[in-house]
Amino acid sequence: MSSRPRAEKTASPETDVSEAIDQSQRADWSAYAKAYDLLSQHNPEYLAIQQDFEKYLGTIETPRRIYDIGGGTGNYTEIAARVFPDSEVILAEPDPGMIAAARAKLAHYENVRFENTGLEHLEADGMADLIVCVHALYAMPGQEQRLADLHRVLRPGGLIYLVDLGRYMDVADWRRYLFASLRKERGLIGALKVIWDGREIAKQNTAIFEAQKKGVYWTHSEEEFASAATAAGFEILRQDTVYRGYSDLLVCRAKNNCIGGEIEQ
Repeated sequence: MSSRPRAEKTASPETDVSEAIDQSQRADWSAYAKAYDLLSQHNPEYLAIQQDFEKYLGTIETPRRIYDIGGGTGNYTEIAARVFPDSEVILAEPDPGMIAAARAKLAHYENVRFENTGLEHLEADGMADLIVCVHALYAMPGQEQRLADLHRVLRPGGLIYLVDLGRYMDVADWRRYLFASLRKERGLIGALKVIWDGREIAKQNTAIFEAQKKGVYWTHSEEEFASAATAAGFEILRQDTVYRGYSDLLVCRAKNNCIGGEIEQ
């Protein structure tokens, strides 16, 4: 398989098809939460994004307030809270299983608080100096509006570190890649144990793939992702493909608010 999978069936961000689809056609994020951190511990591509994010934080001024949107079990919240101990870091996550895992993991950080809510219900207009949103946007309903919500949460000139799964999740391809990496690191028995312990990840990734095929979850090319972000009022400072070509990374700055459909300068 190519290291840069293409978006085989792109769902338009203008079409909120997911609201009409039964919840059974989506991933079970609470089930995913129980094994999710195996991803950060054993997936070199996931670790590479975390390392890139931490490196990026070293290039910016200390933010007063940071939001981790769709923050899951809190891996990026932990990095932000550790790098910027004087900043307020808010993890916003609607799934009860994910946020419970995050609360347990981050209990010792005094600068972290939690919002058990989705982005569309977040009352934080213009409050964030920095947003991190990793592998969450594609699963939200109505990506065009959610990008507008991300812009709404940021102050003018605020920054966003945005990574999104754009291409179909090829579970067999990932299983081969992870097994080869684990076998090199831990040997055959160790690799088999991790794969077994992480079987829920494979199950939920299969659910993600099926949801992508049905148009429940957004898929996009690099160009489509950048275009959607620009239309929402973001100035793109950096664009990369990551996660073995499955995901797109944008670092952006929020322009001034949109008025009458145009960007106020």
